[in-house]
Amino acid sequence: MTIELLPPRVSFAADLARFGDNPAVLMQDRVLTYRELAGRVDDLAARLGPVRRLVALAAANDLDSLVAYLAALSSGHPLLLAPADKPAALDSLVAAYDPDVILRSGGGEPVLEERRPGTRHELHPELALLLSTSGSTGSPKLVRLSHENVQANAESIAQYLRIGAGDRAATTLPMYYCYGLSVINSHLLRGAGLVLTDLSVVDPCFWELFRVHGATSFAAVPYTFELLECVGFAGMDLPSLRYVTQAGGRLGPETVRRYAELGRRRGWELFVMYGQTEATARMAYLPPELAAAHPGTIGVPVPGGAFRIDPVPGLDDGELVYTGPNVMLGYAERPEDLAAGRTIEELRTGDLARQHPTGLYEVVGRRSRFVKIVGLRIDLGQVERILAGLGVAAASAGSDERLVVAVEGGHDTDLLGKVLAQDLGLPRAAVEVHAVEHLPRLATGKLDYPAILALAEPCPAPAASGAPGDGPADVRRIFAEVLECPDVRDEDTFVSLGGDSLSYVAASIRLEKALGNLPPDWHLVPVGELAARQQPGRRHRRFTAPLETSIVLRAVAIVAIISTHAQLFAWPGTAHVLMAVAGFNFARFQLTGGGLPRLRRQLRSLGRIVIPSVVFIAVAYLLTDRYTPANIVLLNAFVGPEKWTTQWDFWFVEVLVYVLVAVAALLAVPWADRFQRRLPFAFPLALFAVGLLTRFELVDLEVPNPKPVLWLFALGWAVARARHLPHRLLLSAAAALAVPGFFGNPWRDLTILAGILLLIWLPAMPVPVLLHRLLGVLAGASLYAYLTHWLVYPGLAPVSPALAVAASLAAGVVYWALSMRLLDAVRRWRTLLARVRPAAGKRGVES
Repeated sequence: MTIELLPPRVSFAADLARFGDNPAVLMQDRVLTYRELAGRVDDLAARLGPVRRLVALAAANDLDSLVAYLAALSSGHPLLLAPADKPAALDSLVAAYDPDVILRSGGGEPVLEERRPGTRHELHPELALLLSTSGSTGSPKLVRLSHENVQANAESIAQYLRIGAGDRAATTLPMYYCYGLSVINSHLLRGAGLVLTDLSVVDPCFWELFRVHGATSFAAVPYTFELLECVGFAGMDLPSLRYVTQAGGRLGPETVRRYAELGRRRGWELFVMYGQTEATARMAYLPPELAAAHPGTIGVPVPGGAFRIDPVPGLDDGELVYTGPNVMLGYAERPEDLAAGRTIEELRTGDLARQHPTGLYEVVGRRSRFVKIVGLRIDLGQVERILAGLGVAAASAGSDERLVVAVEGGHDTDLLGKVLAQDLGLPRAAVEVHAVEHLPRLATGKLDYPAILALAEPCPAPAASGAPGDGPADVRRIFAEVLECPDVRDEDTFVSLGGDSLSYVAASIRLEKALGNLPPDWHLVPVGELAARQQPGRRHRRFTAPLETSIVLRAVAIVAIISTHAQLFAWPGTAHVLMAVAGFNFARFQLTGGGLPRLRRQLRSLGRIVIPSVVFIAVAYLLTDRYTPANIVLLNAFVGPEKWTTQWDFWFVEVLVYVLVAVAALLAVPWADRFQRRLPFAFPLALFAVGLLTRFELVDLEVPNPKPVLWLFALGWAVARARHLPHRLLLSAAAALAVPGFFGNPWRDLTILAGILLLIWLPAMPVPVLLHRLLGVLAGASLYAYLTHWLVYPGLAPVSPALAVAASLAAGVVYWALSMRLLDAVRRWRTLLARVRPAAGKRGVES
């Protein structure tokens, strides 16, 4: 063991205090100044001690990880970064390099696990940081970066992005990834702020945090732009946004051009960038003013760097070679390599490139067999070696979108796909494995990789499934089937895939069975995180477990509605509780994004209400003499009789559809949409105030019979947007003032008020575990049971009210299950057509 005093430090990490009271870290619940951040960093640096040691950090996008990272850099301890959310990767690196200290987040203060008081390593004086290559994790091959590398690249990035103390960057990428780390470094260098979060861009809370703290930038990889499309980024009002950066893989030229033009119209800039971990992060950037005209290029070298193109025998394009102060010292593959100094002077990127007459560089391919998928560099040879170790003969090819593998023989391709996805750190949907009788080969005997890539399916379909309520299932398959989305990725969430209140219950029932208890915000949790919780065979033995209040209210309400009508018992008012629940769910599932994508999602959700309602009412019209054509087209509320008759049976569906159509139309108006985004809690309160005009009959809508319900819908919407205690107190007071006297029946009014208060104050309710599935089924089938019970209970109630209620609920569940099967059949038919048409077109061309 060599005792070594601490060498020179990374300057920006050691000099944080010079920015004084500038905001350094901005979080949901607090803001830390540079002076406060420096104090925390100095305290941890003192705990690390004066003897230079190898430190491993299990990093996440949280304050503890940031403090730990800066403490190691500022005090000269070489730091090995690993992902906190991938324990296997951390264990692999710890086993390979045997760090002296391990740091982890502790929920307020970093936890220091000292494995030895000194060090067992020879550590080169210039060594500062060890990163996995190009976003891969767990591989023992690491990039060795010096203090100068880290400092120089931060200065270069800050220069071309013109970062100043007033800038604030949202942390959209993990800090253990070199791109995410470069955002942190370049902003701390200039005294700018970090909006520190691990929220996804599909989470409305991310954009709320973005606006509250006035963030000026965020970083994106190619897949991020797909998510931005889902959430309607183009229509968002982000007045503080100054620029968006992109790296982590090639972004399609059309997408570059589209976003560059969007930024020009909205007042922000798009910086397309190119880099590798071996160059600390960035090597090139495309000046924003050139992005629209040259969207396929990587631009020019970063300040301080330079490119040249070396010829490659047999190829028209040469290999791109980079030089600059940010080029790594070299690689490490074992602990002994940590003692080495600089072993390379320039970086041979492995990319084939050409230079345009304009001076811009363009990457046109890879010299070696690597692909980059969702920002991760995948060695196709490694893929084949992994499978060879399992006794499987395989050949692999790939693109920026997916990995395609051919395996020889009758192997379980689904199992092999899961193994590869786990080993490589890829989303399962990005890995395709195909079983073939013999691996395709050229006449020379070499593997035919283009033929392997041609095996890729144009639209992967999910595995077959049963009806709602089937057995344990794969999480991704559940999402795919419930949401009719054949390609579900690890980064997707229920909301980003277009889920709504009806599909929410169907998904939660099946996920509850597959995973056990679900987290309360599971609809915002990425699919990959949910899938990681799947533990077949594990059983929760608790008698009770929390079930979301909105699901309980839906289940209880439909039972109460039918029981009241069948005269089993009287409990009026629950239908109006459901109207508040409808507003609550609308805000949770139908407000993400903007523009046409959001409108299409709202119309799809509306269709899931209208279509089964119209179909059933049409059947009821043909079988009975109780209804009119106005009922079928849901217009009875406008043209029906003023006297309450059977024609008013479907009033709830009609009024809910009217409200949903009106709200969708309102949000299509730009100023209303801006108001809703900027003031997400105040907007539904304003709508609630408007609704009170009809509630207290200050405005007459001239609708014959149903009580006005817009105010209830808006109140539920506001509940979903309540973020803290004052919000909930305000809503409780509003409900207490608005509900009494609504019907003139104290017990009915009390039911409505109690339902709203439960929604406000109890996100979930303790419910016996044995009832979870039953309540979930009743909640999911509540609309269908409401429709069908009008034809079921009248004939059975005189015989047995209890039988009438049970039969009505059963009929609703059956209609729900049939509807789900029909939707599944339609989805499969669409998938089949999507496959047949390209094939037919290809045959036509060949003939």
